[in-house]
Amino acid sequence: MDDETAEIELLEQNLNKTRQLSQRMISILDSFDTRLAKLEKSILPLYTSTQILNRRASNIDRTLSKMDQVTSSAESLEEEEALILRGPQTGQLDKYRSAVERLNASIAFKSTDQDTAQTARLVETGAKKLTQLYTKLVAEVSSGSTPAPGAEWSMVPFPSNVLATLRQLVAFLRTLPLPSTHPSHPAAQTILTTLQDAQRGYADMRGVWAQKCLESQGKRCIDRADTIEPIPAGKEFGKWVELVLIVCSDEYQLLSQLTPLASTSKLASSFNALLTPILKLFSTTLTSLVNLVKKSLPKYSFLALAAYESMLSMQSQWDDLLSRRGSETRKDVNEVKDGLNILRAVCLRSFPEFLADLKLGAMSKGGELISTGLADFAISTIRYMQKLPQVQAAVGSALLTLGDGNWKMGEGVQVGKATTKSGESDETVLLEHFVYDVVVTSINSVNTLSRTTRRPAFASIFLLNNVSYLRHHLLVDPVHPALASLIPPSAKDYLDSNFRTAKATYFESNFSPLIQALTDEAKEKSTLLKSSATKEKLNRFFDLLEEVMERHKFAKVMEDDEEGREMISEEVVKLVIPSLQRFSQKQRENKNPQKYMRMSPETVETQLKSLFR
Repeated sequence: MDDETAEIELLEQNLNKTRQLSQRMISILDSFDTRLAKLEKSILPLYTSTQILNRRASNIDRTLSKMDQVTSSAESLEEEEALILRGPQTGQLDKYRSAVERLNASIAFKSTDQDTAQTARLVETGAKKLTQLYTKLVAEVSSGSTPAPGAEWSMVPFPSNVLATLRQLVAFLRTLPLPSTHPSHPAAQTILTTLQDAQRGYADMRGVWAQKCLESQGKRCIDRADTIEPIPAGKEFGKWVELVLIVCSDEYQLLSQLTPLASTSKLASSFNALLTPILKLFSTTLTSLVNLVKKSLPKYSFLALAAYESMLSMQSQWDDLLSRRGSETRKDVNEVKDGLNILRAVCLRSFPEFLADLKLGAMSKGGELISTGLADFAISTIRYMQKLPQVQAAVGSALLTLGDGNWKMGEGVQVGKATTKSGESDETVLLEHFVYDVVVTSINSVNTLSRTTRRPAFASIFLLNNVSYLRHHLLVDPVHPALASLIPPSAKDYLDSNFRTAKATYFESNFSPLIQALTDEAKEKSTLLKSSATKEKLNRFFDLLEEVMERHKFAKVMEDDEEGREMISEEVVKLVIPSLQRFSQKQRENKNPQKYMRMSPETVETQLKSLFR
């Protein structure tokens, strides 16, 4: 027991010592915690400052690295200069462009004015070399052989590979420094001048090339105008004008894509320079056409009308295109509109001159009718009316400008033609009025000419032939499907009335004497006297019939109108044969009335019908 108690006391003593050591350790650790907290509080501001300094050091290092790169690039200035002076080589446009960009960027880091000036001169040289390449490419596609006249109505387009190169080149040229974008750049003003010269050269080259391509086509139109029909010739000229419009529109689109200076004012000024030679060619070609028309207005009047109609349909497109020119062009200047007015003036002259020619037709025979055929002015009238619907829009517009009735040169309004109140006239009404005047003037000239001869029978054939010819080709079988709608009712009535009068005159002059020869003048008292009178009348009848037969051998009736001849033949038979049959029936009490009859009524009828075969 004693030993165990001693051990317990020894353990308690050791335990107390351990507790004392633990207390001391805890006290030391608490002291460490307090000191660490104070240390952390002291070091934290220094740590924060150190982070800021590290970031600044990193930025400084990167800046120094960039400066070293620029300095390194500046040290290789001789190499850049050699590349710039050589100019852009085939397939190395990107390399050359990168060199110019590096030189342009290095100007901001040059330490001396001498270095800046030297680099600026290299940038200027690079810009000039690039614009020289630009001008060279444009010149290559603006030269060579032009399209053959009449082969194809188009210009030679830009090759796709050249167009792609030009677009890349222009895209870079538009990024070069200019006074408006880089006012402090030492090369900006020189680059602007260089680009202006290049853009002016582009406009001049493309304008001259377009003029060259279009010139042969225009000359061909003028040369062919004297060898083909007037209306196709006029439409061919209109097609050429349309080609000029298409070329100008296409050139404007290319200009807007390929100009180094893309501002609105610069683009408009360049387009004006491009259009100048083209519009000069247009004016020259139109003047040649007008001069040709003026040489013989009756021959080429429809050439002028067809050309006027074609140009009239494009007027709004031309106005829009020409409005894109620069401010140096006066707004009231419109070369195409001026040309249209000149052409319209020629068209206005054609209407009164045509009517005057119809009136002069009555005096073209020297005051004496020498033929029963168709008068030249009657044929001209039908040809004129045949062409009229083909240029109806041009004729309507021109007549509206001329004014209702002014084509008669002050004669006043004719009776039978509808009139319109002021402000109510339109193109259709004026066209009907003009057609009426053409019909009336032509018929009146025929009537006048038929009265100049001393041989009424021949005059009546002439009158019937010409009036029926006009009526047939204007009313019965119009020479143009749309012509019937242009002839007013008053003109139709006038034609029908004169045709009836012409038929009556023809019957009276040629066949009425036959009927009069058979008419009983009085009742003879003796059979001998009756026999003598019968013989005389029948002899007179057959003598006149022989004269009619002989006359119609030389004076044919309505040669080109088979249906009309058949109608006249039937009317003549109905007029003459019944009278001959009645006369023959009355003379049957004569002992031998048939001995004076040279032909039977049936034979006479056959003879009369043969006149119109």
